[in-house]
Amino acid sequence: MSVAVIRFGGSNCDRDAVRALEHLGIECEIVWHADGLPADPDGIVIPGGFSYGDYLRAGAMAARTPVLDDVRAAADSGTPVLGVCNGAQIGSESGLTPGAFTTNRSARFQCEPVYLRVENAETPWTAAYDEGDVIEIPIAHGEGRFEIDDDRLATLEADDRVLFRYCDADGEVTDAANPNGSKHNVAGVLGENDHVAVLMPHPERASLPDIGPTDGQEILRAFE
Repeated sequence: MSVAVIRFGGSNCDRDAVRALEHLGIECEIVWHADGLPADPDGIVIPGGFSYGDYLRAGAMAARTPVLDDVRAAADSGTPVLGVCNGAQIGSESGLTPGAFTTNRSARFQCEPVYLRVENAETPWTAAYDEGDVIEIPIAHGEGRFEIDDDRLATLEADDRVLFRYCDADGEVTDAANPNGSKHNVAGVLGENDHVAVLMPHPERASLPDIGPTDGQEILRAFE
C-alpha cells in the first residue's frame, strides 16, 4: 500500500507532491483519476493545479468525477486525505470540507511565501507543532479566498476545525497578512474528522531543503 496522489487533466503539482513525500521516505504513487483509487491506500493527496482548466469554478468539475466517490468512502473509513490548493477547491466542492474558495481579493494570481499560524495542534497534520506556532509556506493561486456564511464559520471555529490562519511573522492575524481576502484569515480547514484537511498553501513546496524552507514537511508526515 502507498499514498495515492490523484492526477486530473490539468493537475500540475502531482509530481511535486510525490517528490516531497518520497524525500520523507513515504511510499506513494500517482493515480490517474479515471482508473479509480487502488485498494486500501495509506493516504490520499489531491494536488494543486488547474483541473479541467478551472471551468465553471475551480475544482467544480473534478469534484464530480467518480474517483471522488472513492475518496469520500476512503475518508469515511479513516484514510488520511489532504487537498492542496486546487485539491482544496476540489475538497470543498465535493463536500469533504465546508466553505468554498473563490477569486482572490486582488483578482490576480498570486505566488508568494506566506506565514501561517497553527490554530489546532491536535491533528495528524499539525502534531509536530504547538498551537500558535508560525510556519512559512508558499501560496500559488488565483482563487484562494475562503468564503463561508457567518453561522457555519462560527460552528467551524467552535468545533476547532480551522487548521491554519494567515498571519504575519509574529503570529498576528491581521488584514495586511491576509494575501487573498479569506474570511477570518482562514488558510486551511478540517473535514468532519481531523484526518481530512484542505489548505491553499503548498506544503510540498516547502519540503525540500535544497530549494527553501522546510516547514511543510511536518504536515506531510501525517502520512507516515
